[in-house]
Amino acid sequence: LLGLVVSFVLVSAAAAAGGAIGSFFDLPSMAIVIGGTFAVTTELDPPDSADPEDVFRRARIFDGYVDAINATDGSGANCHMSSVAVCSLLARKGYAIVMQISCRDKNRIAIQADIVGASMLGVRNICALTGDDVTAGDEPEARRVFDLDGPQLVSVATGLAEGHYVSGRKLDPAPDLFVGAVEATDFAAQENGEGGAGGLCESGAATTRRK
Repeated sequence: LLGLVVSFVLVSAAAAAGGAIGSFFDLPSMAIVIGGTFAVTTELDPPDSADPEDVFRRARIFDGYVDAINATDGSGANCHMSSVAVCSLLARKGYAIVMQISCRDKNRIAIQADIVGASMLGVRNICALTGDDVTAGDEPEARRVFDLDGPQLVSVATGLAEGHYVSGRKLDPAPDLFVGAVEATDFAAQENGEGGAGGLCESGAATTRRK
């Protein structure tokens, strides 16, 4: 499948997000989010290719059907083109993009660097994920990182948007971010650190996506 259509659900914390809401999607369809209705997004399955045109070809399939495209980050614990690269390519073409970030493969230093760097490339929408275990993919011998989990990543990204790294060092100007997360709908997933909507909102998520 080229993508799985999902919905970002506007939750109560979005009302308190202030200016952050205004940056979501960067499209005329922004009115959808402010209106409290569903904003339809799709996950783009990155091609096993180093040709940018392959990314554009897959994205064009969704033209006129979705409000934004999610760039996955090693989904299913399989190696694919990085979400930063996919977002950078699609941003140049005017697509509204959501950069997914998995905690499985990177520590907090690398994750913060990716978020700030992606922001400089025009990426504002972040979707925080704990990430599938390496045993789910085709390289099960890979080493897990999990320095953070999903809710902790939400807090880290929110801190960057507020102008500081985890260390407390100032970040000026701060990246303009709209931080979202995946809401686990079953107890086992919540036990594994995915988080329910309430906890994610407390961590700073302005929107959640159901898993």
